[in-house]
Amino acid sequence: MAANEASMSESGPSDTNLCVLVGELSSDPRPLDLESGSVLLRCEVTVRAGGATDSVPVVRFDPIASERSLSAGDRVAVVGRVHRRFFRAGGTTVSRTEVVADRVVPVRNGVRASKLFESARTRLGTTLPVGVAST
Repeated sequence: MAANEASMSESGPSDTNLCVLVGELSSDPRPLDLESGSVLLRCEVTVRAGGATDSVPVVRFDPIASERSLSAGDRVAVVGRVHRRFFRAGGTTVSRTEVVADRVVPVRNGVRASKLFESARTRLGTTLPVGVAST
């Protein structure tokens, strides 16, 4: 059985929530210490593609040292998933859609960025229907 068939069910390919971004940090990442003891790193990645500019909120749980040392203006690669969370603020329920990053890697680190892209390609390749090329 081919690798991309492994995730197939009788109803078709597996659901996939995969986000890949390459852009520039619009401000310094902001760490937030959570009550659980974890750290949440929050940042905005500005992506300019196809004549459009998007500012994408990104969060990373328990970032590694190199992610904590990123700063505004750094070009980064992000692989993660899109997540919408709901919370109470000012007596009402509000939502925020953001990318929950698996990793945030400076593009200048070509080896780590390439490995990150390859991991995304592998994840995507295992969810494609039979006969759809992942290249």
